[in-house]
Amino acid sequence: MTATLVSALTPVAAPAEATVVRRATSRTFLMCPPEHFTVAYAINAWMNTATPVDTGRAVAQWWDLRDAYLALGHTVHVLEAKPGLPDMVFAANGAFSVDGVIYGARFAYAERAAEAKAHARWYPRNGWSTVVEPRFTNEGEGDFAYVPGPGLILAGYGFRTDPRAHAEAQDVLGRPAVGLRLIDPRFYHLDTALFVLDDDTICYFPGAFSAGSQRVLRRLFPDAVLADEADALAFGLNAVSDGRNVVLPAAATGLGKVLADRGYVPVHVDLSELLKGGGSVKCCTAELRA
Repeated sequence: MTATLVSALTPVAAPAEATVVRRATSRTFLMCPPEHFTVAYAINAWMNTATPVDTGRAVAQWWDLRDAYLALGHTVHVLEAKPGLPDMVFAANGAFSVDGVIYGARFAYAERAAEAKAHARWYPRNGWSTVVEPRFTNEGEGDFAYVPGPGLILAGYGFRTDPRAHAEAQDVLGRPAVGLRLIDPRFYHLDTALFVLDDDTICYFPGAFSAGSQRVLRRLFPDAVLADEADALAFGLNAVSDGRNVVLPAAATGLGKVLADRGYVPVHVDLSELLKGGGSVKCCTAELRA
């Protein structure tokens, strides 16, 4: 695994013409190892129960991602994987946090429902005392993204999250929420089509959103980085940024070059085995915002 790790952690250097100096901020993440990962059911366009899954390879790729975060100076907490919950590796879906307040998840599909309870138990046991159980269906950071500069919640809907959860999250977290409608089932969660690059900048694939939501995004983020369909289908938008370093799937090479041109440092990690479950870098990573 060492050779793989060295390859995974090799960043694409920003070109000399990139004049903007990006600054990384240390982050705290929650992850769950894919010890029980398989594709036992199909609840998104990427899952196929007839496709073989190599769980051992998935675990090795997950460790590469965790090691990448540690090498970048971030803190990683680990949630224990539970038998019978093969999608628990996608830890981003278990909650959404801002200022130490945890807004819990309520999954759309029965196959994943027990994951919400596992997450809800973990937080108070690890120093997070304010945990709010939701009334409405939402899948945590799968459909919620936080932009720190304006203090804004971007909230996806269309396939999983009930739009009523947007207002609930706004009340719980004390931040305005902007609803964004997803229209392509391949991009069933917001985090498959959009991620936050730094305090004021996002990256997204316009084609995943309704025309109205595209107008909202252009108005709010005129300087956003736009991804093309090829990189979106490589799950390039399912990425994690610390303001400078952007951890994203190995296959999203075009987006990596675009980000480098904007002064960010792409760090490519291969999570191809986990993509069989419809997830990648961000799906495996819940950010804990104190």
